[in-house]
Amino acid sequence: MLVKFNRGDLHWLGVIGVTLVCLALQDEWTWMAKYPKDLILPISDWLNAVMDWIVAYLGWFFLGISWALEWPIKAVRFVLHALPWSVTTFLFCTVAWAASGWKLAGFTLFSMLYMLVIGYWSESMNTLSLVAISVPLAILVGFAFGVWGFFSHRAERAIVPMLDVLQTVPSFAYLLPILMLFGFGTVVGLIASVLYSFPPMVRNTIVGLRGVSPEVIESGLMSGATPRQLFWQVRVPASLRQLLLGVNQATMASLSMVIIASIIGGTADIGWVVLSTIRKAQFGESLLAGMVIALMAMVIDRITAGLADRSGDYEPNDKSFAKRYGAWIAAGVGAVVFLTLAQVIGALNEWPRGWEVNPAKAMNEALSYIVVNFRDEIEAIKKLAFFFVMLPVKIGLQGAVSPFTWGFELTLAHTIGYALFMTALAGWAAYRDKVKTGIAILISAIVIYFGLTGMPWPALLLICAVAGWKIGGRALGLGTALGLGFIVVTGIWPEAILSIYLCGIAVLFSFLVGTAIGIWAAHNDTVSAIVRPFNDTLQTMPLFVLLIPFVMVFKIGEFTALLAIIAYAIVPAIRYAEHGLRSLPATVIEAATMIGATNRQMLWQVKIPLALPVMMLGLNQTIMYSIAMLVIAALVGTNGLEQIVYIGLSDGDFGVGIIAGIGMAIIAIIIDRMTHAWSRKRQEELGLSVE
Repeated sequence: MLVKFNRGDLHWLGVIGVTLVCLALQDEWTWMAKYPKDLILPISDWLNAVMDWIVAYLGWFFLGISWALEWPIKAVRFVLHALPWSVTTFLFCTVAWAASGWKLAGFTLFSMLYMLVIGYWSESMNTLSLVAISVPLAILVGFAFGVWGFFSHRAERAIVPMLDVLQTVPSFAYLLPILMLFGFGTVVGLIASVLYSFPPMVRNTIVGLRGVSPEVIESGLMSGATPRQLFWQVRVPASLRQLLLGVNQATMASLSMVIIASIIGGTADIGWVVLSTIRKAQFGESLLAGMVIALMAMVIDRITAGLADRSGDYEPNDKSFAKRYGAWIAAGVGAVVFLTLAQVIGALNEWPRGWEVNPAKAMNEALSYIVVNFRDEIEAIKKLAFFFVMLPVKIGLQGAVSPFTWGFELTLAHTIGYALFMTALAGWAAYRDKVKTGIAILISAIVIYFGLTGMPWPALLLICAVAGWKIGGRALGLGTALGLGFIVVTGIWPEAILSIYLCGIAVLFSFLVGTAIGIWAAHNDTVSAIVRPFNDTLQTMPLFVLLIPFVMVFKIGEFTALLAIIAYAIVPAIRYAEHGLRSLPATVIEAATMIGATNRQMLWQVKIPLALPVMMLGLNQTIMYSIAMLVIAALVGTNGLEQIVYIGLSDGDFGVGIIAGIGMAIIAIIIDRMTHAWSRKRQEELGLSVE
């Protein structure tokens, strides 16, 4: 059988040819291996000049905003500290009960008692005061931008890229300009939290308002509603569920910024406790404090999600006043009762110090025991992963294979054998009518042999641009070329490749293992119930805290950073795989069962192909999570763009930090557009609805 190549396949063969030519000539034409310094654009210097001008002439304005925003934070903090712990706990439990029932109320009670028993109540209230102001601000700003984008497509085209940048530029990158404009203090953390957490509200507002059915709108128009009434009394109530999901996501995003904001906030909150204990390498203390934020995030997540689920419940108008406002009445009466009792019973007003329990010492000793007694096994795992996986991807087989690591030296015969084997494998795939798979094998073989750092930048740029063109059209291909071109001409290409190398390995492992776990959980309710709290903990645990156990066990280095990235990025792969498989149409499953499909055939030939678009969205989020964690991993010895961002923050160099941050955002946006385009194309091929 002859192999048939279409025009797209010939394009890829041309790309492979150009890549091989670049590899052959890069020693002679050194500009292909390393972009000339003389041609690097000094954009960072221009940005620093602009920021200096803004600070010099408009600094008074931003400091005034900072002064004004301090007062509501101080007011909320005063109230939270003035209330007895029993009153605050009762109010939270009542809200949880109203949102989702007794189970959530019980979990909320446990979480509040944990803060008391561990001895972090005061710090928790300081964190809550910041969240209490940042979340409403994020919701208001997000709702305003969402409404603007809903009514104006032109505004939406400007808003969406802004949201992409805010959600993909590392938070460290824009902490510096905020600090320079608003000064040191709690307000800086507040503004950073708002900037990071309002984009989800914008997206959900646009989606929710556009998702209102035409029948509902027509009904409102027929009843004589004015444009203002149609919006506030028809569109907004009809999209309330989606809006509350936006509130949920904005809240979770705000909580995830607590520790990062504490770097420049200087407040005695939980974020500062976590940060200070991390600096002292106190594993137990940092983990216990981090669990406070994780529990707080889980409680708020469940409450807002419960309110979103109940937003569509029908409420008859003939309900009595007591039934309609029962939760409010219970909250008011209970608060008065506990406030009165707290004046009589001191333990209900302030938790006695003697009742506090802190197992940090035992946790530190347990970790030390593991490190000391399993040192050989730990080193074996570290060396195996570094020399046989990480190093080949980074510098290629030509640099990684040596007698010290692999037990033999790479000779010409080995190189020829490798080339022949990979070419034969690609040819076999093409012969099996899988030409694209064969092309992917050839490109992967080249990259693995020479390593990402050994590939000429024009070749990698060409490969990515053509991939964008084939997946999402000419616009995506051109955007990819321009975005990567910006990284090249600003002189941060070598660091960008190091970031891609580490993220690439983490994403591949997280997606494969996470998807496997998600498939298992989709077919086993017990596994699903066990996996969910682990997912919640990993996703809500502060990113800094995830570093601690890996640093304590494996010390500082790229392998430690890789493990921390995997621990954070594996969660979306699990969740999207399970969600995709559990959401498949029942009619399709019944049809496959009726024709006699076995369990294996059902999984591989029916379920996974149909759920693959959703799983690809999981891959998208896995990539985004890995990039977010990569910036935190800069603290343990990575050398990519994330390290430049961190250095820019440490040295007060706005231009350097923001250029590196924009570089990471460009990479994230390109991958985001590619995965979404592929998912949309796949859904169209399967005949599924595409919104």
